[in-house]
Amino acid sequence: MKTYLKILVPFIAALLIGLIPVPAGLPAYAWYFFAIFCGCIIGLIFEPLPGAVIGLISVVATAMLAQYALFSPEQLASPKFNWPDNALKWAISGFSNTTVWLIFGAFMFAMGYSKTGLGRRIALWLVKALGKRTLTLGYAIMISDVLLAPFTPSNTARSGGIIFPIISNLPPLYDSKPNDLSMKRIGTYLMWVAIASTCVTSTLFMTALATNTLSIGLVDSITGIRISWGEWFSVTAPAGILLLIIVPLLSYWMCPPEIKQGNSIPEWAATELATMGKISRNEVLLLVSVFCALFLWIFGGSFISTAMVGLLVLALLLILNVIKWDDVLSNTTAWSTLIWYATLMAMADGLKNVGFVSWFGGIMGGHLQGLTPMVAMIMLTCIYYFLHYLFASSSAHATALLPVILAVASGIPGLDMRLFVLILLPVAGLMGIITPYGTGPSPVYYGGGYLPSTLWWKLGAVFGVLFLVVWLALTIPWLMFLQS
Repeated sequence: MKTYLKILVPFIAALLIGLIPVPAGLPAYAWYFFAIFCGCIIGLIFEPLPGAVIGLISVVATAMLAQYALFSPEQLASPKFNWPDNALKWAISGFSNTTVWLIFGAFMFAMGYSKTGLGRRIALWLVKALGKRTLTLGYAIMISDVLLAPFTPSNTARSGGIIFPIISNLPPLYDSKPNDLSMKRIGTYLMWVAIASTCVTSTLFMTALATNTLSIGLVDSITGIRISWGEWFSVTAPAGILLLIIVPLLSYWMCPPEIKQGNSIPEWAATELATMGKISRNEVLLLVSVFCALFLWIFGGSFISTAMVGLLVLALLLILNVIKWDDVLSNTTAWSTLIWYATLMAMADGLKNVGFVSWFGGIMGGHLQGLTPMVAMIMLTCIYYFLHYLFASSSAHATALLPVILAVASGIPGLDMRLFVLILLPVAGLMGIITPYGTGPSPVYYGGGYLPSTLWWKLGAVFGVLFLVVWLALTIPWLMFLQS
């Protein structure tokens, strides 16, 4: 499909939905807002333009049509209600959302890892220490991801940008080549461990995946429920840690490497570390900043917000000259994400404000009244998880489906919404394993030539089901215990 046709598709879809007769019980302006929201989602799926641009167009279009698609007749009839000013306030409201600034600050952490070389050094240290045996090398790759994950909200930057370039140098040391039968010697195992590990760490830490903070912001906008960094980790730790322990071993069984041990990899890592030289001042300062941020995220909730921690550390890194202001300005990914998520937060908040969420939840909840709340929560989580087969972006997935799933859950009598969102939201990381396009770094590993399509779909299905089963089996009892 040509680019100009892709650009037209979201507009045409929004127009066609808007022309459908307004459903009974729903105000006309709420239906028109929903039509624009659907156009936004379709735009995010087809991606004719960057996500930030699509979000910006959506809020601008809504604000321009606010008389018809945002405000009720009662609001417009009030002499004191200035709809153009209120439309503008709504359009920029997403920029006051704390999770948007949390993700922005975390992106700066990720830039620090790359700029100082600390991320590469950590990975090389572990490869040097654990690289003599293939199985322990798998654990070194996993541990590298764990150490980088809390402060790298882009798993593409973390796994695709730091870990992949390092481990892609390892298979050739044992004559294991991409797109060749020799890939089985060691390359296939290493690549699968890396992508599977980053999917688990993306669930374990709230700030390890941008979609996590996006989802938290959507939940806050729609339900008013807020989740802290520490609460997230306390919920995900049992299942996440267990999965991290078994991923290298299970991968060793599912795609067994022919090379079991050797000295070439540790020797290569030692040479690379020698080339890097001694740890620099900026690496030390970044490491100290990382531990300070982690401490405040876990224990500082009573006196500093999670988002402010990220901005505080960013300010310190600038003062200490670990990163420069020009680095901040040139981080287009961070600024693009800021605009993208802020506009999506405004759209999600608008979906709630116009009354669409409560209306839809009431209708769909009525169809699930025969189910117990726990069965309904599990069923909705499974639906949300496996529908990821239809999405190439976890952010688009969350934006499209999360408001719908929350609306359905809100209409089920007796369902504990806070319990439900703590079960539901973290699976955004885990579900990235199921397809070669399921999460940001997937195309990087798929394109590396060590994971053929047939093998990926097979392993993705096995690991995808395993991840979800372990998540539900451990997390639900753990949450019940925490609430008791």
